[in-house]
Amino acid sequence: MADATRKVADNIRGRFFVDDTCIDCDLCRETAPANFTRQESQGYSYVYKQPASAAETAACQAALEECPVEAIGEDPDA
Repeated sequence: MADATRKVADNIRGRFFVDDTCIDCDLCRETAPANFTRQESQGYSYVYKQPASAAETAACQAALEECPVEAIGEDPDA
C-alpha cells in the first residue's frame, strides 16, 4: 500500500498520488496516460493531473490496483 507520507513532490494535490517506491515500470502511464507522467531525470511516475471524469477516475483506480509495487495511493479526503 502506498504511503502518503512518502509522496513524491511532483504529484499534483488531490485524490491520487505516487510514493517514492515507484520503480518506473510504465504501467500507470499506459493505463491512465491523461493523469500519470514520468519524471525523466530521476525515473519515476507521478500524478500530473487529477481525474476530471468518471473514465479518468476509473483509469487511475485501475492503475492503483495493477501497480506491481503498490506505489500508487488514494486519499479519499483530498
